[in-house]
Amino acid sequence: MKNVINKIFSNETDSEVHDDFVKFSRGRFENRYLLEGKKQADKWAVKSSAEFANYFVRRCLEKISGEVQMKGVIVTTNKKLREEFDFEIAGEKGYMGIKQFLIDGLIRGEKIISLMNKYPKVFFALSFKISDYELKIKAKAPKSGKPGAKGEDGPKADFCSLKTTDFSLVKDLFFDFPDFKEISINHTIEINSIEVPSGNMAPEEMREKSIRLGKVIRKIKVDGVEKRSEKEFRA
Repeated sequence: MKNVINKIFSNETDSEVHDDFVKFSRGRFENRYLLEGKKQADKWAVKSSAEFANYFVRRCLEKISGEVQMKGVIVTTNKKLREEFDFEIAGEKGYMGIKQFLIDGLIRGEKIISLMNKYPKVFFALSFKISDYELKIKAKAPKSGKPGAKGEDGPKADFCSLKTTDFSLVKDLFFDFPDFKEISINHTIEINSIEVPSGNMAPEEMREKSIRLGKVIRKIKVDGVEKRSEKEFRA
């Protein structure tokens, strides 16, 4: 599977890209889809912003079968999601219509994948360690990118942390420069226009079905050298 940024640059825009970009209105959105990577002796250390959380969870769990010790939260506005769980949860909390289901126990990986397939907009902030992956995700709801602290260029890629020996995953994330010692990537999303569907529908449905046109600007610093590329999209 490819992450949404790789799909855009590969001309493979699909429903996953559309769903991921519904949150954007017209305008320029900086410091999105942040990535950092370091090559270590026998593995790679990868850090990212929250946009890659579901990607990491799915990508890692698809490689295994059976129960996995997981810890974290499942975040959603869907009040009926709890009815879909056929595993125990450690608790739940809610605020302003957002539910957080606390996870701390053994869960079969395929059950999480099934939920992700059925509810692609639910946020799975889950941490676990399996054969080729050690994944840590902050157990909280994601927030929009914030300005960096004083003296910093922008927000840090510190919501997700992954250590892996899976080079195919590394190639997907860093598709333009997969052979690196150290790399950081920062994306700007520009939405130039929105195609609104015709017909009588609720505002939320109209927003969900609208098509966004714009471009992704990919700024890379790889082994001390700065690179820049961009790609137009319709999603």
